[in-house]
Amino acid sequence: MNSTQRPPTLDPNAVERWQRTAPDVTPWLHEEVARRMLDRLQWIKLQPAIWAHWGAVRGGLQAHASLVQRYGRAQCHVIETSEQRKALARDALTPSWWKRMLRVLSGGGSATRFDAPAPGSVDMLWANMALHEAADPQALLATWHQLLAVDGFVMFSSLGPDTAREVRDLYQALGWPPAGHQLTDMHDWGDMLVQTGFAEPVMDMERITLTYETPARLLQELTELGRNFHPQRFSALRGRQWKATLEQLISDRLPRGADGRLSLTFEVIYGHALKARPKIKVSALSSVSVQDMRSMLQDPRGPTGRP
Repeated sequence: MNSTQRPPTLDPNAVERWQRTAPDVTPWLHEEVARRMLDRLQWIKLQPAIWAHWGAVRGGLQAHASLVQRYGRAQCHVIETSEQRKALARDALTPSWWKRMLRVLSGGGSATRFDAPAPGSVDMLWANMALHEAADPQALLATWHQLLAVDGFVMFSSLGPDTAREVRDLYQALGWPPAGHQLTDMHDWGDMLVQTGFAEPVMDMERITLTYETPARLLQELTELGRNFHPQRFSALRGRQWKATLEQLISDRLPRGADGRLSLTFEVIYGHALKARPKIKVSALSSVSVQDMRSMLQDPRGPTGRP
């Protein structure tokens, strides 16, 4: 399947509206997923000289601090897609003058920058819980691929198709329009990574069960995490009576744990992949970008990979 046939199938207008109106804080779940992503870095030996954090405000400000500590000598770029979030990231992540001085005296890396890095300059691109909200995820992967240096890697997470399955099943049983847009399976993410030009993708997933004391708190959590971007979602306004009915149905029909709290499943997908040296197909007439040619010329083995 190509990127237009494969989930997620999102309404781009709804996605754009959410990107403008999403709360300018990091949800608890995003920080927890980022913490689990940090644990996976122990298996990666590359120490980046330059790394980029895609969407730090929503992706995890606490995780950003941990990454800065881990890669203390590296230069960091924070990339936000809106000027408002860029300003918030700058306010939250710019250290005071004395902290900057201590960093310089201790031989630390350059201060965090809030501009986009040069194409082909980034050794690690960190993107937590952003990919499933992209209306054109393959285009976003291509952007990340362009930013990475050869042999650099992307580290990302996203929500998977089993997320909120209890609420999805409830809507379906009632004959209501979809409760949420389709989410992409980890195997499809792997395929898209390869199609974009990444190499050696490694994907894994886990299911996290969160519990809630009340239906209202469960719905509040979902509202903080995102919106329903499905093109066939209910498009009109809902009233208070409908919300009260929904809360009662959730209370009656969703599973409860031994402690009586409501349970909701979140499928979390983790992935990383390398940007391989470009392979040029030789034909009677071949075209090579300047960036790819530079990458090949810098390889002492030559374009064929042989000594």
